[in-house]
Amino acid sequence: MGPAFRPDRRSVLLGVSAAALTTLAACNREAEEPVDPDAPVGPPKGSLEWAVQGPWRAQDRIRDGARHPMETLRFFGLQPRMTVVDFWPGSGWYTEILAPYLHEGEGKYYAAGFETGPGSDPAQTALMNAFQQRFDADRRLYGEIEFSAFGSTSGPVAPAGTADLVLFMRNIHAWMAAGIAEKAFADAYGALRPGGVLGIEQHRLSPEADQDPAAANGYVQEAFVKQLAAEAGFIFVAASEINANETDTRDHPFGVDSLPPTRRSQGPDRVLTPEERAKLDAIGESDRMTLKFRKPE
Repeated sequence: MGPAFRPDRRSVLLGVSAAALTTLAACNREAEEPVDPDAPVGPPKGSLEWAVQGPWRAQDRIRDGARHPMETLRFFGLQPRMTVVDFWPGSGWYTEILAPYLHEGEGKYYAAGFETGPGSDPAQTALMNAFQQRFDADRRLYGEIEFSAFGSTSGPVAPAGTADLVLFMRNIHAWMAAGIAEKAFADAYGALRPGGVLGIEQHRLSPEADQDPAAANGYVQEAFVKQLAAEAGFIFVAASEINANETDTRDHPFGVDSLPPTRRSQGPDRVLTPEERAKLDAIGESDRMTLKFRKPE
């Protein structure tokens, strides 16, 4: 394994928000053409297939082959009448599926984004403002999204004991860098009803590698995630290889951000050659664990 890439915590969080801002801008460009969500083509309106294949996802569908949203959400047990809390939804990649699906099914979607306000990171604040404006602009499609926040000083992400499903989608490494991973699991536990599910997708470190407590390269051991969940009180239910990628060596110049979709190609001391960039692009997105936990009844 190559030399460890160790940005400070601020750079990790900036990378998360900057990448999401870039994605959000691209999605907004694609959404300039008006879309009729009631058009009588494709799967039945309100089905998960309808939400995944929706024309409003024109930009995001490019990643479906790597992220398998249909299979992932079915593995977690998503149902239309659920209350779902999505921690740090970024630019809204999963929001574009979950919000329409839950709106049609009379469920409820909570977007627990970055903390904003005095002293907050400007890039994260800009992302949250753009996110809220984007999804508030089409309530006919997305419904009434509940906006909350998760961070070092945040309160409950949803009323205690009301959520059926909480999602951690590729963010645990950033919480480890910020020293708030344990809080994320505790807040999820508090939001879930007894028997509720915590669904996790996370860049996966090799079990033979040493776990960096700050997860600077973006990868986390599966055993470590299970440990964090168990310490918070969760019961492990099942693991899936839906999002596995055996070609991911996990040894990249700028950590997981070297891979698509972020594709970071330069830093203070290095710029990737075209050949290096092509090899990383050929890997595709990272190798990721997909885990399901349950809050005890």
